[in-house]
Amino acid sequence: MDQLLLRMAAGERAAFRALYPLASPKLFGVCLRMLRDRAEAEDALQEIFTRIWTRSHRYDPDKAPAMIWMIAVARNLCIDRLRARPRDARPDDDAASAVADPSPSAEARIIARGEADRFRLCLNTLGADHAQAVRGAYLDGLSYEDLARRHAIPLNTLRSWLRRGLQKLRECMS
Repeated sequence: MDQLLLRMAAGERAAFRALYPLASPKLFGVCLRMLRDRAEAEDALQEIFTRIWTRSHRYDPDKAPAMIWMIAVARNLCIDRLRARPRDARPDDDAASAVADPSPSAEARIIARGEADRFRLCLNTLGADHAQAVRGAYLDGLSYEDLARRHAIPLNTLRSWLRRGLQKLRECMS
């Protein structure tokens, strides 16, 4: 996917057409998990791919893998959408159950399980607070401000935790 993003930055539409089916299921899952509304998640996914296309020149493969960069784009857009909602608006909790399950093959499940185990092992190499902050930010979609309050630390300290945590995870996973 790294090469596809780099080709997109050069304006190659074929790279975009190749990237969409590879990345859209994961990005849609992120949107649905955070927004908890299928229609809004679908709308957000379209906007995310527009942002990916227009901002692909900002992607640096030395800083993060392509999927991590795209998830960050998705996460930021979803946080913006959540902040724009009225405080009393609560999405339907059953929206996630309406998503079709494409049932990956047994081989794909085994590979994914191995990667997930490897990720958990790497996450455990971080301190407990750092691991919890990384989980909150990148798996649960919590804002940095919420996490800083939860851990009772300054916002910049949290950002340092996340940056160092992601660096350690990248080293461990490679």
